[in-house]
Amino acid sequence: MSLLNGEGPESFGARLRRAMDERGPLCVGIDPHASLLADWGLNDDIGGMERFSRTVVEALADRVAVLKPQSAFFERFGSRGVAVLEKSVAEARAAGALVVMDAKRGDIGSTMAAYASAFLDKGSPLFSDALTVSPYLGYGSLKPAVELARESGSGLFVLALTSNPEGAEVQHAVRPEDTALRNVGATMLAHLAEENAGQTPMGSFGAVVGATLGDLSSYDLAINGPLLAPGIGAQGATPADLPRVFGAAVRQVVPNVSRGVLRHGPDLGALRASSDRFADEVRAAVEGA
Repeated sequence: MSLLNGEGPESFGARLRRAMDERGPLCVGIDPHASLLADWGLNDDIGGMERFSRTVVEALADRVAVLKPQSAFFERFGSRGVAVLEKSVAEARAAGALVVMDAKRGDIGSTMAAYASAFLDKGSPLFSDALTVSPYLGYGSLKPAVELARESGSGLFVLALTSNPEGAEVQHAVRPEDTALRNVGATMLAHLAEENAGQTPMGSFGAVVGATLGDLSSYDLAINGPLLAPGIGAQGATPADLPRVFGAAVRQVVPNVSRGVLRHGPDLGALRASSDRFADEVRAAVEGA
């Protein structure tokens, strides 16, 4: 276990910054949904899902900064699927990739604490480097996850400005009691900036901000934490779009690619070549910004 000044585990933000600098700023999803399994010539069953996940980890865990399993695609197979997820997380982390569990959990009180424990407690078989969470029961409802993440050296990615059209009715709503007239998405960013204040080289509490949203210059993305950016590849955004979308915060962006890489499987070499290409393109776009 790495320590910071002997005070506890090295923070997720520090580990992520190092991984992005060394391996390139890229997150690849592990999304064994039925259509991708079919594209790989695999059955939509526990065997096909296990082979898919194992192949992605074998191909990419020693070269990409972040792997992001989508928990739902494992959970649909019940306990056997969760067992595969546990193994995938452990093997990916052992190979050097950081694992962001894409579970989008959100609840209150002891239930939120239980969700946090499932993914952020070092004793859990699903322990991950970070977890995606939903703040739409109020940002304060995330307190148990925030506290456990700090204790365990993990991180959170909070849904703030998502790329799905339905998200706007909540995230773009303006809070009348907010004297700054910030919308809800901007309020979430402000909370995260407070969580990350004073952290170096980067805080551990990030936001999910879609890469397909266009010009975000009206938002303060300088939260001193990572910005997980879905939408690169199949959803239409390209690495070259990142400086325009994220502006001065582009160096904090962790672009997420799923189908754009995964469609090249099950060939290991093709998966590796595709992820390397995306990582190189993202690095070039960020460094040229």
